[in-house]
Order: sequence, then structure tokens, then C-alpha cells
Amino acid sequence: MEIAVIGSDEFTLGFRLAGVKTVFIADQTNYQEKMQEAISDANVGILAVNADDLQYLTAHFKTKVMDLIQPVVVPVGGDQSDLREKVKKVIGVDLFKTEDE
Repeated sequence: MEIAVIGSDEFTLGFRLAGVKTVFIADQTNYQEKMQEAISDANVGILAVNADDLQYLTAHFKTKVMDLIQPVVVPVGGDQSDLREKVKKVIGVDLFKTEDE
């Protein structure tokens, strides 16, 4: 399993510099098509996406994508609670939980 990223050239650049090899370049005109390609790739275990780009998906498809177990779709740059819930769902533990909660 490998980490992949989907988004614009600008968004994916940092991931490529960090060594992510699987990159899906997408814009608002082909985002849903590229997302389908990315989630269908059996080698992708984690898929980083720009949280703002999720608006380019239909509501039904966005729900499907965000509920996937494999690959785990991780929105970057959005609300931290989204990441918290995703991690909790995948590994079954709330890593962000404090003693006060």
C-alpha cells in the first residue's frame, strides 16, 4: 500500500517533493473522474486530498469517498475534526482524546 495525492499541480507539488510517487492531477472539470481512478487503484492505501476540492464531487459520491476504508481519504487543510473522525474510524482509537474528555 502506498500514499497517493489528488489535486492541482500546486497542491500536489509538496507531496511529490516529500516522495509521494502516485499523483493524480485534477481540476474542477475532471475531479470526480480522477477521484474514481484514484480510489479504484488497488495500490493506494491513503489518499490525500485538498479539503476545498471535495466540493467538485457530487454529494452522493463525496459521501461514498469519505466513508471508504481503503483507501483512507484524508482531507488536508480542512477542519481538524474531519481528520479526527477518520483516524478514529480506521484504527478504532481516538488519538486526539485528552484526559479531560
